[in-house]
Amino acid sequence: MNNPLKIFKYAARFLFMSLLLSSIFTACKEEELDKTAPGKVTDISYRPTNGGAVLKFTAPNDDDLLYVKAVYTNALGKEVFKVTSHYRDSIEIDGFKEATPQKVKLYAVDRSNNESEAAEIEVTPLKSFIFLVQESIQMKEQLGGVRITWDNPDQKTVFVYVDFTKNGKTYERILSSSLSSPSLMIRGLEPEEYSFSATVEDFNGNKTDKVDIGTYKPLLEQKIDKSTWKVMQNLSVDGDKWEGTLASFWDDVIDTKEVNTDNSYFIINRDDNGGMLKWPLDIVVDLNKTVVINRFVVWQRAFAYLNAEQNGVSTDYYYYKEENMKSFSINVSTDRITWTSLGNFDIGDPRDAAGNISPAKYKEAIDGHEFNLEAVSPPFRYMKFSILSNYGSETNVYGSEITLYGLDNQ
Repeated sequence: MNNPLKIFKYAARFLFMSLLLSSIFTACKEEELDKTAPGKVTDISYRPTNGGAVLKFTAPNDDDLLYVKAVYTNALGKEVFKVTSHYRDSIEIDGFKEATPQKVKLYAVDRSNNESEAAEIEVTPLKSFIFLVQESIQMKEQLGGVRITWDNPDQKTVFVYVDFTKNGKTYERILSSSLSSPSLMIRGLEPEEYSFSATVEDFNGNKTDKVDIGTYKPLLEQKIDKSTWKVMQNLSVDGDKWEGTLASFWDDVIDTKEVNTDNSYFIINRDDNGGMLKWPLDIVVDLNKTVVINRFVVWQRAFAYLNAEQNGVSTDYYYYKEENMKSFSINVSTDRITWTSLGNFDIGDPRDAAGNISPAKYKEAIDGHEFNLEAVSPPFRYMKFSILSNYGSETNVYGSEITLYGLDNQ
C-alpha cells in the first residue's frame, strides 16, 4: 500500500462508493417524502367579484409547500383551476357569468406534486362584468365613423363585437380593451344611417346576448386639400437644404426608397438654423382657409443615399433612422396669436435590443403613421407643427409628408 498510485485508486473507489451510497440514501429519503401529502387548506372565506370571487384562506404549515390550487367549473362547463404561491393567502377565480352559487375546491400542493385533501367552499359571484360593459356602451357620430365608449371598472380584457347594418348588409368590427374607460373609433363609414348592435365577450369565452345600440349617421370626412397651403417663413425653421424643402411636407408626394426621383421631404440642417437643432423646430403653415380635423397621417423619409457603385439606389429603408423626425406637437390658430394644442404625438421607436425592426413596423411607416384626435379640432387656419425629437442625430431632421382629414373650407 506504499504505492502512491494504488493509494489513489483505493481512495477514488472509496469516494465513489460513499457518493453512491449517499445518493441512494437521499433518493430513498425523497421517495419517502413523496408519499406525504400536505395538510388541508383551512379558514376559507371569499369576497364576490363581477364574474368571480377572491378566496382568502390559511395554507397548511408544511416546509415543502409549493402552491395552493383552486379547482372549479366555469360558466362554459369546463373544469379549470387557478394557482397562487405559498407565500400568499388569497387567490382570485373568474369565468362565471351569472350570480349563481358555485362550488370550489382548494388543494395544497407540495414540491413533490402531492395534493392535500380537498377543502370545499360554495361561492356566489356577482353578475359578470361583461354585462356592466354592455350596459354602459355609448356611441357618438364622428367624422367618417362613430366613437364608441364603455365603462370597465374591473379593467378586465373584453372583446366588443359591433355589428352595423347598411342597406340590409351587415358588417362587424371587433374592439378590445382592458382600460377602465376606453374610447375607440370605427372608421371608414359613409355619411349615411347605420343600425348598430353589440355583443360583449370576456377572456374566458363568456358572451352576452346581442343588444341594439341605436341608429347613427357618421359625419362626412374629407381629405383636406393642400394646394392652398403656404409656409410662413418668418415663423418657421429653415428646412430648405440640398434637395429638401419645407413645402415638400404637403406636396402630396410621399418619399419611397426604390428611386431618388421622388425625393419629397424637408431637411432641417443645424448649420442653417443657428448651428444647432434647438427643439422645438417649428413649421408654421397658413392653410389660406378654415378647416376642422379629427385625424392626420405623417410619413418619414424613406430613401437613403448609397455609394456610387450602387447608382444611388437604396436597398434598405431609412425609416426610424437618426435624422427622421420622431415626436412632435400640433397647435392650431385662427389669428396666429392664440394657439390651441391638439396634442403631443410620438411615432415611437420599434427597434428591439439588437436594433431589428419588424415587417409590420416597416409597413406602418410605408402606409403612414396615423394619429386620431380625442375630439374634433376647433376651426383653424394656421397650423404649427413643432418637431420635438428625432432618432438621435444632432445635425439633421427629415420628414416627408403630412395629410389632414376632417371638413374642408369651413
